[in-house]
Amino acid sequence: MLNKLATVMAAVLMVVAMAGAVLSAPPGKVLEFNKSPMGTVYFDGKIHQEAGATCVECHNKEMFPKMKQGTISITMAEIYAGRLCGVCHNGQRAFAAAGNCNRCHVRK
Repeated sequence: MLNKLATVMAAVLMVVAMAGAVLSAPPGKVLEFNKSPMGTVYFDGKIHQEAGATCVECHNKEMFPKMKQGTISITMAEIYAGRLCGVCHNGQRAFAAAGNCNRCHVRK
């Protein structure tokens, strides 16, 4: 009986671990937002993770509830108002979005 329970628990843990791997962004993946006339914005989750941010800080019901690009409109007005990226990019937790256009927008 104990061996069956251990086998079931191991199977459940494997399923959970595999589901987490499927839902997380693969290493090295960078999102590209190219609809801005100011230049393309590249989002690298690894940079944010290295800065101490966790996925759930942004991917929650208030900010970015769906982990799918294009499900929410990101505007500078929203960011400057302290919403979306502006929650952190306010000059206190991370560099301020205002006055630092080239830190996010890249012209090619």
